[in-house]
Amino acid sequence: MINMKRRFCLLALFLFVQVQVFSQQPIAKLPDWALGPFVRPEGVNPVISPDSTTRFYDPMQQKQLDWESNDTFNPAATVKNGKIYVLYRAEDKSGVGIGHRTSRIGLAESTDGIHMKRTGKPVLFPADDDQKEFEWTGGCEDPRVSVTEDGTYLILYTQWNKKVPRLGAATSKDLVHWKKHGPIFQDAYHGKFHNIASKSASVLTTLKKGKLVMVKHKGKYWMYWGERHVYAATSDNLVDWAPVVNEKGELKELVSPRKGYFDSDLTECGPPAILTSKGIVLMYNGKNKGGADRDPSYTANSYCAGQMLFSAQDPGKFLDRLDKPFLVPTAPFEKSGQYPAGTVFIEGLAYHKSKWFLYYGCADSKVAVAVFDPSRTR
Repeated sequence: MINMKRRFCLLALFLFVQVQVFSQQPIAKLPDWALGPFVRPEGVNPVISPDSTTRFYDPMQQKQLDWESNDTFNPAATVKNGKIYVLYRAEDKSGVGIGHRTSRIGLAESTDGIHMKRTGKPVLFPADDDQKEFEWTGGCEDPRVSVTEDGTYLILYTQWNKKVPRLGAATSKDLVHWKKHGPIFQDAYHGKFHNIASKSASVLTTLKKGKLVMVKHKGKYWMYWGERHVYAATSDNLVDWAPVVNEKGELKELVSPRKGYFDSDLTECGPPAILTSKGIVLMYNGKNKGGADRDPSYTANSYCAGQMLFSAQDPGKFLDRLDKPFLVPTAPFEKSGQYPAGTVFIEGLAYHKSKWFLYYGCADSKVAVAVFDPSRTR
């Protein structure tokens, strides 16, 4: 009888583990409008990890710092001269816990999208400039990068002064030297949205002659942005943006979290949105709630990657989204580090040699990549 009970317990445990493993898997089949499947290359991740040997002279503290020694995560990505460039968030050891250290943005290049050569110094960071009130002491966080057809690169990143997170803009021609333009909402509507918390901006792009470039809608640049809800904004010049508002003059919520789904807490915008023949595909980071409203198939408070579809004719019109994520935390380094609940936080998407390279942050600690090869799905 004891042996039978023991066997029954072992069988129950085995079935529980199998169910948990199965439920943690991403969606098995994507609809025809979605990008993917994205597959992690075998044995290469993480592609960027913290480095305690690189040093940087900090102009604010006027001393040498190990600027990327604690964490390297949440990367943007683009292509220049036949190479992929990854702009990643790096934290020093100046504080304890998420949001309490200083972040700077580093740069790495790759010919194959996997093996990275890092510059060793940040390219965007807090300095004694006209943006220090918005960036010190928290820093420059979570970049998304996109490029115009004429080769002007735009970073939209979070300026963090440890009071209010604001979306800021910077432009460059070479990805190394950046001109900061400040908070992107400071002038629109007489500054109505200047002092609200704003994060995560995904500019509308399209694939043109084998290159992912910005595209305008009705003569204006368009972007999706937001952490909890998905909002939108337009611009004439890339750096001054006007949020899309409703009839009451309030931010118009295009998409919101869903009770009982993997995005029950947040629908945070990811890499640049892509205009395709099916519509506009926006990849995003869905955060699961920790309580009764969460999707029990996924770990409480975990971040998984989703996709949603908007109308090409009306970018503010939501059409569809995945009910299950297409990328979930599975590797040990995606479920440990600063964020042990599990995180695959997508921010960088590059089209290189007829493949899509998706770069993401792992548990707010490392950078990894997943690849979609369209030729293998035909």
